[in-house]
Amino acid sequence: MFEYVPTEYARIFFIVCLIAVIALVCLVRAILGPKFTDRIMAVNMIGTKTLLMVCVLAVLLQESYLVDVAIVYALLSFLAVVVLSKLVITRYRVKKSEQKKTESKQLDENEQQKEEPHRD
Repeated sequence: MFEYVPTEYARIFFIVCLIAVIALVCLVRAILGPKFTDRIMAVNMIGTKTLLMVCVLAVLLQESYLVDVAIVYALLSFLAVVVLSKLVITRYRVKKSEQKKTESKQLDENEQQKEEPHRD
C-alpha cells in the first residue's frame, strides 16, 4: 500500500513519541487536577491519545485489525467518560441536598430560638 523509507519511519516515530509525551502531561493533570472534572477530562484525553497511537500503528504496520481494536477502545473510553460524568452529577446532587438540609435545619433552629420567650 505505502512504501516507507527510513525517514518516514523516523517521522512516524517522532509523532508517536510526541503523542506519548502529551499523554504523560495529561496523566500529570489527572493526578494533580484540582477538580474532579479536570481529572475526567485528562483521562478522556489520555484515551484519545492512546486511540491515536493505535491508529498510527495500524497505518505503520499495515494491519487492519488494529483499526478494530481502536474502535472498541474508543467505545470503552466513551462509556467510561459517561459513567464518570454520571458519578460527578450524582455526587454534586447529593452534596447539594445535604447542604440544603443543613441550611434548613439551621433556619429551623433560629426560628425556634426567636419564638421562645426569654426567661429572666
